[in-house]
Amino acid sequence: MAYASEIYFSLTPLLAVLVSPAAAILILLSSQKPNLRETWTVLAAVGKFALVISMVAPVLAGQYPAITLFDIAPGISLALKADPLGVSFALSASLLWILTSFYSIGYMRTLKEHSQTRYFASFAICLSATMGIAFAANLLTFLIFYEVLTIATYPLVIHKESAAAISAGRKYLAFLLTSGVALLLAVALTQMNAGTLEFSPGGFLSPSLGQATLLGIFILFLVGVGAKSGLMPFHSWLPSAMVAPSPVSALLHAVAVVKAGVFGFARVVGYVFGPGLTADIGAATLVGVLAGATIIIASLLAMAQDNLKRRLAYSTIGHLSYIILGTVLLAPAAWLGGLFHITTHAAMKITLFFCAGAIYAKTGRENISEMDGIGKQMPLTMAAFIVGALGLAGVPPVGGFLSKWFLAEGAVVSGHPVLLGVLLLSGILNAGYFFPVVVRAYFRPSKHFVRFDEASPAMLIPLLLTAAFAVLLGIYPDGIFRFYSLTAAAAFSVVARGAP
Repeated sequence: MAYASEIYFSLTPLLAVLVSPAAAILILLSSQKPNLRETWTVLAAVGKFALVISMVAPVLAGQYPAITLFDIAPGISLALKADPLGVSFALSASLLWILTSFYSIGYMRTLKEHSQTRYFASFAICLSATMGIAFAANLLTFLIFYEVLTIATYPLVIHKESAAAISAGRKYLAFLLTSGVALLLAVALTQMNAGTLEFSPGGFLSPSLGQATLLGIFILFLVGVGAKSGLMPFHSWLPSAMVAPSPVSALLHAVAVVKAGVFGFARVVGYVFGPGLTADIGAATLVGVLAGATIIIASLLAMAQDNLKRRLAYSTIGHLSYIILGTVLLAPAAWLGGLFHITTHAAMKITLFFCAGAIYAKTGRENISEMDGIGKQMPLTMAAFIVGALGLAGVPPVGGFLSKWFLAEGAVVSGHPVLLGVLLLSGILNAGYFFPVVVRAYFRPSKHFVRFDEASPAMLIPLLLTAAFAVLLGIYPDGIFRFYSLTAAAAFSVVARGAP
């Protein structure tokens, strides 16, 4: 397989970033006209997706569109570049934003939520920051957009403005801004020691810097991106943030915030250190232990949650560590599985949060113990829930099976049977915390849910489409959007260039 690439000037990555701020301004100006405000939201989502998908073919052909906005100092610039890893992340985020936009309209109108203009404007800024993270050509650009995403998400976390929401917002900022300081230090030390911040497949740091220096820098990166990734012990902000509306929870878990964290892990391990150097300095073992423990502990904690969104939150914490685990194994299959799980998990988890939101909007129920028999009233919603749950448990033909298969193969090839055991045990635990929800929905009698009465079409159709997308990723992983090809190109180029 050839890894040669050619970089050419293009405005497309920049336009993909700027379309959302432009929409945010129009949304704010249309605050008194809800239909117009929501039209801007949908048009921006569709436009962003069109810009991203236009870059798929050239990137797969080794032609990387790029633009340098300005140079700050020699070797330090604010620049964007679309490569296979960035395009795969941007593609899933922009595609799911379209469906989330329609779902949000249905959710906000059904519940007659306040501050809807602020909500949609903040959502747009979040997606702009996500595109900036995806297309960042270097660590400085990544850092800037990474912090913008943290700030832009805060109004969404505290949207309800209740005491619990304000408390969750403080916790969110405390964790993510503090970890942002660690990330800033890591970036500064990298520049001082390497003289560059430009991402390069296989990494650019030299072993000659010494193990102590390299490990110190890596630990700062670990804290910096670990908080957004929900890696224990940096995870507790994530369940607390579930006080936010369900579309925000879907944003946090499937599209933007936590995915930006694991995407950051992939950039640091694959494009700054390289998998081989990560293993040589002992960082791979450290991260492997933390990720393995996070997977098992988060799965056990999920079982104890009665609130459906909190159960899904702990599930997310565990599944993010699948992706992290894949980045610290040297086998190409592990990288492929980890990177592909960014997309498959997004499709499955956004489906589950959409289902939780539809249930709440229609019935007011948030706790699993209150959902006996709900499958009789909302059979389509619960069918979509089953699809997402089966995929996260690793059951074919949903996409989660395929990404987990590659991760398991990578654990075997790289000689880590313990990690294979963690993956297998996690699948059983996944079934353990999802199966009771399904049993209650379909096999427990109920006096409340006795007739067919689904949520509004604006909510129901998006969740059915995301469930179908999750299945499509398992049956035809490349699909029409080339997700598999993009992740495979990223995975194999990183491992081929970064192996010892």
